Amino acid sequence: MNEHDLKDLLAIKHAIIEDKMNQDYTKHGWYPLFLADPSSKIMIVGQAPGIKAQSSGLTWNDASGDRLREWLGVNRDTFYNPRFFAMVPMDFYYPGKGKSGDLPPRKGFAETWHPLILNHLQNVKLIILVGSYAQRYYLNDRQKKTLTETVRSYQDYLPQFFPLVHPSPRNIGWHIENPWFMAHVVPTLKELVHQILSSSDS
Repeated sequence: MNEHDLKDLLAIKHAIIEDKMNQDYTKHGWYPLFLADPSSKIMIVGQAPGIKAQSSGLTWNDASGDRLREWLGVNRDTFYNPRFFAMVPMDFYYPGKGKSGDLPPRKGFAETWHPLILNHLQNVKLIILVGSYAQRYYLNDRQKKTLTETVRSYQDYLPQFFPLVHPSPRNIGWHIENPWFMAHVVPTLKELVHQILSSSDS
């Protein structure tokens, strides 16, 4: 792969489709799920598309996406407007079903493609890290001992990053045990997103 040939996001998308690592998905008619534009202001890094999102061709198009939009304080039109939000998960394809939920994103995928995409996202003001895989990759040794501690310490990572627990309905028990998240973290997130999206250069 010649990085000099990947001059824009469309070229990167074609390179991802043509990559041998993704041929089985292409044969099934599945294409990489990411959404980005050079003017994107906020980048959301999740785990990987679920089967519903992959089948519909739209990332975060499920119950988890509904909850995430509530946390951000935005509607679907704003959420899926690449001028505002870039969706760049750790893997752009549904990884398959595991024993307890979906399989993790494939190793090496983000390492290969995220830096190339980020080269074209010079206007991003905030990177939202949803879940442990995104936090491990982007925060590295800056993350705390547990995801809960990392999310609780979100102010340590501002203004560049904002770590979140995954909005999956499966995490209802976590929310019961950690009421501070909805009481303090989500309102701060909503306000920050509003400030960024309503800034004069939006």
